Amino acid sequence: MSVPYESEHHRKPPAPAHAHAHDDLASRAGRVHISARHRGVDATTLGRLALQLPLVLTSLAVVFVVSYAVDILFGPSWWIPLACWVVSGALAFHRPCERLLARRLYRLRYPTPEEDRKLRAVWRRVTARAGVDADAYQLWVEDSTGINAMAAAGHIVGVTSHSLRTLTPGRLAGVLAHELGHHVGGHAWASLLTFWYALPARIAWRLLRWLASRVDRVSVGVAAVVIGVLGAVVFALATATYGLVFLPLATPYLLAAVSRRAELRADAHAAGLGYAQQLMAVLSEDLGREETARAGASAIGVRFDEEGVIARLLASHPDTHTRLHHLRARLESGR
Repeated sequence: MSVPYESEHHRKPPAPAHAHAHDDLASRAGRVHISARHRGVDATTLGRLALQLPLVLTSLAVVFVVSYAVDILFGPSWWIPLACWVVSGALAFHRPCERLLARRLYRLRYPTPEEDRKLRAVWRRVTARAGVDADAYQLWVEDSTGINAMAAAGHIVGVTSHSLRTLTPGRLAGVLAHELGHHVGGHAWASLLTFWYALPARIAWRLLRWLASRVDRVSVGVAAVVIGVLGAVVFALATATYGLVFLPLATPYLLAAVSRRAELRADAHAAGLGYAQQLMAVLSEDLGREETARAGASAIGVRFDEEGVIARLLASHPDTHTRLHHLRARLESGR
């Protein structure tokens, strides 16, 4: 998933010659030990999978109904399309499919030779510290004027062209270490898979909403019967499940909380590799630009509307102050 470090409308000037020492990417002497198992599943990944399970099961039911209807109407066995959908998630780890996702869905491109040299050199330093095979991942570039990076699918690591042009090697390493944390913790593949397997349920829900919006076009009697049947079904489900049927209403808020925790875990991974200061420098500059923009807007009478409670609860990323607080705490504790 994408981790914003700078507004799309602000450019960061090249680092001056007197930049801080921690902006430089120091090399470590000695052998590089590649761990046999460097990809895991942390608590936030398990939380995301658990929260999306009801939606995935609903999708399974939707695909089954559609497959069975196709079987009755056209003849192919119902289990063939159902089985194809069940195994389709494995394509998220198939390299040719990942390349298609990177280009078509995420709008990424291959790095130019110059970009590749800089990006690959920094990436190899980061993965060497983590004990991860650098070649296990594919590096991509997004044409954008913001400082941003992303981890997606099983092996995609993307960074904006502006980040490559303006960030020092040390700060770029901090950003990439954060994205590596998403892959190591399983956040990237879990996010893509849950999105894919929940898609049939979301499509069915939108179709139901579209049909419901046209209830006023039918007769009053038919509308009353439909509303009565649906009400009885909901009441029966609520009684049988002790109200758990309404849990999906809270799922977006719970998923957002899990996503924010995953970002903090990715920050912790970068800090554990020794990139806490570099990542804090990027975040601090982003915060400074935001405060400058607010001050400038206030000076000319433009007022920024504060985020409401609902918007904050649905935010997928923690605010910059929170991220800096957690990184500073890790530095002070020496972890």
